[in-house]
Amino acid sequence: MFDRDPHPLPPPIWQFPPSSEWPHSDLVGRGADLQPSTLIAAYQSGIFPMPTDFTNDDDIGWWSPLRRGILPLDGLRVTRSMRRSARRYHCTDNQQFERVMRGCAVQNRPGGWITESFIEAYVELHDLRWAHSVEVLDDSGTLVGGLYGVRIGRFFAGESMFHLARDASKVALMHLVREMQSRSMELLDVQWLTPHLATLGAVSIPREDYLGRLAPAVTA
Repeated sequence: MFDRDPHPLPPPIWQFPPSSEWPHSDLVGRGADLQPSTLIAAYQSGIFPMPTDFTNDDDIGWWSPLRRGILPLDGLRVTRSMRRSARRYHCTDNQQFERVMRGCAVQNRPGGWITESFIEAYVELHDLRWAHSVEVLDDSGTLVGGLYGVRIGRFFAGESMFHLARDASKVALMHLVREMQSRSMELLDVQWLTPHLATLGAVSIPREDYLGRLAPAVTA
């Protein structure tokens, strides 16, 4: 999944303020752009983008939750159902990145936020080998689930996942965790802790704790 090194990027034209200057809220800034250098600089700083106004693609919010969701790599809860499903599906890496993003971006999905601008930006990031996808296929080779995110060093920012068949997104997560463990990666970010992610072993930690774990992971 992570066999190829990412392409070097030019310095970003935007500068994110130090965390000591962030407001005491999940939303720490607005504006800037979705250029590759901007995105990678944001993740390195502990920030990720998400629209604040779904009718205006240019209204980009930059977020760093006060309680950050992470999934400890040794804490993934694998149920008997997930193991059975893993035997039914086949996982590939980085073969259908845009299709995975579009699967995560379906219009009627509760909490959906992925706009065309975000798809274009992350496809470019994928072409530059910074963004990655896991595809889950059934026996007929049909895409039934997957996930995507951004890797920097020993850090992976999980952006979103989807499923069209039972446990398919969970199987994608199992695959990602195995890949990260095999490469001695150490931090899997899931942004906010949801009840669903909590059932899989995710936990929330204070922002300051997250930033302390992030710094050595992204500089590896």
